[in-house]
Amino acid sequence: MKRSFAATLAAALTLFALPSLSLPALAEPVKVVATFSILGDLVRQIGGDEVAVTTLVGPDGDAHVYEPTPADARALGAANLVVANGLGMEGWIDRLVKASGYKGPITVTSKGVPPIAGEEEPDAKGHDAKEHDAKDHAGHGAHAHDPHAWQSVANAKIYADNILKGLVAVAPAKADALRANHTAFRAKLDAVEAEIKTALAPIPRKERKIVTSHDAFGYYAKAYGVTFLAPVGLSTEAEASAGDIATLIRQIKKEKVKAVFVESIADPRLLEQITRETSARIGGRVYSDALSAADGPAATYIDMMRHNLGQFTKALTPAS
Repeated sequence: MKRSFAATLAAALTLFALPSLSLPALAEPVKVVATFSILGDLVRQIGGDEVAVTTLVGPDGDAHVYEPTPADARALGAANLVVANGLGMEGWIDRLVKASGYKGPITVTSKGVPPIAGEEEPDAKGHDAKEHDAKDHAGHGAHAHDPHAWQSVANAKIYADNILKGLVAVAPAKADALRANHTAFRAKLDAVEAEIKTALAPIPRKERKIVTSHDAFGYYAKAYGVTFLAPVGLSTEAEASAGDIATLIRQIKKEKVKAVFVESIADPRLLEQITRETSARIGGRVYSDALSAADGPAATYIDMMRHNLGQFTKALTPAS
């Protein structure tokens, strides 16, 4: 009887111990590397406590001109998932993936977004919208399409859907929590989208004209009926020529553009020159390609869209 009891006790203890061995694995967050701060926030909104996010290009950083570091390669090497924008935004990501030895999945957040044509034709490799998938992440066809698709909240919903799919694929045991977070975040996106449309509606379309540092608001323009002018094209790597600046100044004067906005990632001196030569005024600081620091006005994607909206409407609405 003693032997039988001991054997039974040992078996019972073994059965109770087995689940505990798997608990740390289930509880461990998914290691996600996001290429820049806006994507990092979207991953955190959907992942919640189920993810540990490393963001390569942080707040107020410029992903267009970023130079990856050895620490970035190490972060990718330890990741379960990499999240990138695509559409040519991160021209350095292919090299970084190769250097890191990362072999895991890459979620391209802009997959499924109707792209706006860029400044140049697709490169000789022929990457176009139909080829816009995980194999065509950020490094290909750098100017074939406008990469700033998150500036439309409708597109941000597509980003959120793609992030959810990517996270569930690598962590199916966490699917219920991830889907609940996704549903809550989609509701927030619906709310801010309605706010943008409501706030801009009283402003006549012909009055919705804004100058920004570079051409980062094409999707915002298309979605919300605002005309954006910029001295620099889709990438901040480019430099405006004297002729480009002169043409823009003439256009600002002709169309009586009221406001010029300095982006958080841009040198303000060029726009300051433009305001000196026109009747436009600096309308404030807006966020295009990066979020602010945690204590700033655009610490999350939702905060960024609300902050920019407030800046735009303040500048475009006549003083009473």
